[in-house]
Amino acid sequence: MQERDQPWVMRTYAGHSSATDSNALYRRNLAKGQTGLSVAFDLPTQTGYDPDSELARGEVGKVGVPIPHIGEMRRLFADIPLAEMNTSMTINATAMWLLALYEVVAEEQAAAHGSDPGEARHLLAGTTQNDIIKEYLSRGTYVFPPEHSLRLTTDVIAYTVNNIPKWNPINICSYHLQEAGATPTQELAYALTTAIAVLDAVRDSGQVDPADFGTVVGRISFFVNAGVRFVEEMCKMRAFVALWDEITRDRYGVTDEKMRRFRYGVQVNSLGLTEAQPENNVQRIVLEMLGVTLSKDARARAVQLPAWNEALGLPRPWDQQWSLRLQQVLAFESDLLEYDDLFAGSTVVEAKVAELVDGARAEVDRVQAMGGAIAAVESGYMKQQLVSSHAARRARIEAGEEKVIGVNAYVETEVSPLTADLDAAIQIADPAAESSAVAGVQDWRAGRDVQAVDAAIDRLRRDAKTGDNLMPATLEAARSGVTTGEWAGALRGVFGEFRAPTGVTGAVGVAEAGAELAAVRDAVRRTGEELGGRLRLLVGKPGLDGHSNGAEQVAVRGRDAGFEVVYQGIRLTPSQIVAAAIAEDVHCVGLSILSGSHLELVPEVLRGLRAEGMADVPVVVGGIIPAADAVTLKEQGVAAVFTPKDFGLTEIMARIVDEIRRANGLGTLTA
Repeated sequence: MQERDQPWVMRTYAGHSSATDSNALYRRNLAKGQTGLSVAFDLPTQTGYDPDSELARGEVGKVGVPIPHIGEMRRLFADIPLAEMNTSMTINATAMWLLALYEVVAEEQAAAHGSDPGEARHLLAGTTQNDIIKEYLSRGTYVFPPEHSLRLTTDVIAYTVNNIPKWNPINICSYHLQEAGATPTQELAYALTTAIAVLDAVRDSGQVDPADFGTVVGRISFFVNAGVRFVEEMCKMRAFVALWDEITRDRYGVTDEKMRRFRYGVQVNSLGLTEAQPENNVQRIVLEMLGVTLSKDARARAVQLPAWNEALGLPRPWDQQWSLRLQQVLAFESDLLEYDDLFAGSTVVEAKVAELVDGARAEVDRVQAMGGAIAAVESGYMKQQLVSSHAARRARIEAGEEKVIGVNAYVETEVSPLTADLDAAIQIADPAAESSAVAGVQDWRAGRDVQAVDAAIDRLRRDAKTGDNLMPATLEAARSGVTTGEWAGALRGVFGEFRAPTGVTGAVGVAEAGAELAAVRDAVRRTGEELGGRLRLLVGKPGLDGHSNGAEQVAVRGRDAGFEVVYQGIRLTPSQIVAAAIAEDVHCVGLSILSGSHLELVPEVLRGLRAEGMADVPVVVGGIIPAADAVTLKEQGVAAVFTPKDFGLTEIMARIVDEIRRANGLGTLTA
């Protein structure tokens, strides 16, 4: 029998409701054989707001765990020895803050067991995602302008290289780029240009001895996406390996091959998970996992798998266990880990890798000629490229050129026992989580040493105005009891905030209108003439949900259908959306929410419109919305609800025209 390699770190991405509930989930998963933790933080934590902030309304504990202060971080990791754990934290804009809280809790654990607290940080192993550039392009949890965000990233890298030697201070994250529509070539190029921007910033900051720069490169890791096109995705990973080795050797002069190794973790694709026939997602997940594990020369170091029912709602612990067992069967029952690379010498693989490498090099050069990743973000170039690629993919699916089983091909199905009871097929977030978190953070503030808090915040502001590394001031703030919102608020006051380009203006939509889109264009034109002007559609994203891909594609297709589209980007309050609807005198308001906060935020928009005398303007909603919630929304006045199964954007446009006509007392259009 061949000698087996060690399996990758096995994780499930988890966190919800409260630190106490999430801690119980982590301990259960570890007992089942999970070998690392992957922490999901809620949107207020990711974007630097406390649970009682107006913008946190409806978002607390929905897509992750709320961590507003050190007390909640203690609860999150109670009875989990951090010195022995490998923890991945999916956090970007507030990465420095969450790492500081994590380090302080580790020090407290060490002191409680009679160990040297100062030595505790040298034992910490794990990763902060800390890739802020991709947040402007895809995920949307940025806070500060790009240059200041890059400074925070740089400070974390410099601090960890010098003080937490086992920590991966940044996960260059191409995962969300693919979710936003990136082709393999774009995913390669934009991730690598991000890495170049970060490494250049660290080098130029002077915070790391040039002799230690190879160590900086060696601590850089990547977090990638693996889609269902197995050969292409596996070759993409081999291309990543080749390009990273080339960049680190030629641009940064790293001679140690170990430091040039492409180190990556993976979450397999969620973009392709379907609400229709969701049982098909299991084989998709397995095939995608094989793409990053079969090739030994480009094998992932850590793998986390989504659950089969993520397109329906929040997975249950049992669903997460299923995903963990998929990894364990592959790692421990199969002979995958007993052989050298299975694809070495394959002419097919070598040709595909070469094609991807050449394409990525050309796009990297294009971005670098613009001034690098930061300049390409600020100009909107990269965002527009992603929106256009996603629009092209959507068009191929709607035309049937790209088949998705159960969605646009082989849609006939037996009733699935997995979804016979939809309300039981997902986990419902604790409705009391938000009120409990609000009360908790208010109690926390009341019990602090106010002078210590004020002094820590003053130091943070002072250091932000200088070139000092901000990690020491952040650690002081963590120990003093400063809250997440206060830490971010202090830096907002110095750095300001930022609204990234939407990528919708000028983006490529449907090049040629078929009969279906032509009919909708005619309906939009004729309805506008009856109402005395061009139809105007407001696409709004209330709350902190930064998943803007769907909203962007609705905006692009709305424009293709002849609407005048108003889209102002992410992170708006309901009152701001109502104000925009009034100012633009729109005929329909479309709300996109994927964070689960639809029952809290949509009614606020409805109430605001009614208060302003715009009750006759139809409101439609899109997102991951359970059937029971859709019924509730319609009872409250929503005209239509669209979920991932409604993949036909042109059909959605036709429905919107119908709702506008119905709201205005217009009859059915005749051909």
